[in-house]
Amino acid sequence: MRNAPGNGEDEVVGRIQWKRFAALSVPGVALTAALGVALSSGALAASFAVSGQQFKVSADSLTGKGFAQYGSIDTNAREELLPVAVTAIGEAKLHNLCQSVVTTLPVIGDISLNLTAGKKKPVEATNLFVDAAQLSGDAGFNNIEIGRDASTLDKGPEGAQGMQDLFGQQADDVTISNLEQVAWATNAGTFKLSGLNMKITKGKKECF
Repeated sequence: MRNAPGNGEDEVVGRIQWKRFAALSVPGVALTAALGVALSSGALAASFAVSGQQFKVSADSLTGKGFAQYGSIDTNAREELLPVAVTAIGEAKLHNLCQSVVTTLPVIGDISLNLTAGKKKPVEATNLFVDAAQLSGDAGFNNIEIGRDASTLDKGPEGAQGMQDLFGQQADDVTISNLEQVAWATNAGTFKLSGLNMKITKGKKECF
């Protein structure tokens, strides 16, 4: 049964009140549009399509100058959206770096790729961006600002800003000991790995 047209009430078709449905769908449409604009303008972390595999990174310590952190989105080749916490550091040094990723192949099983560096001389990076799903360690900051609008961050490297109205934090410098993180992607202007050693082995062998 349909209401008579022109009576000012919601038209009901197939038991859906279309005016109410439209009102409820507006926030979702607006969010999708905002994500599209952000992706096209480069405001999100999706500078390239990430792989379908996360990787683990650990270090005895990380010291950095110019720290910023904010939430963002990565995309994979299927254009799926992956929430991440972006950690951006202008100049970073990492002692005893380990990076690992495990791939499971048919018949063969697990294959591990392990990379280590910085055991004697620290790994050095500039304009470092890490899109992480998890991060832990013992951290210390100087002149930290917590809860700043992510679009106004200005202590990290160039481009280290998130979307307007979203949470962000920044500091003059950061130190993290016993660093462990799970990440989707890493970008850096320069990345110098002293004592680099890479191995591929059968089985599961991870940094932590």
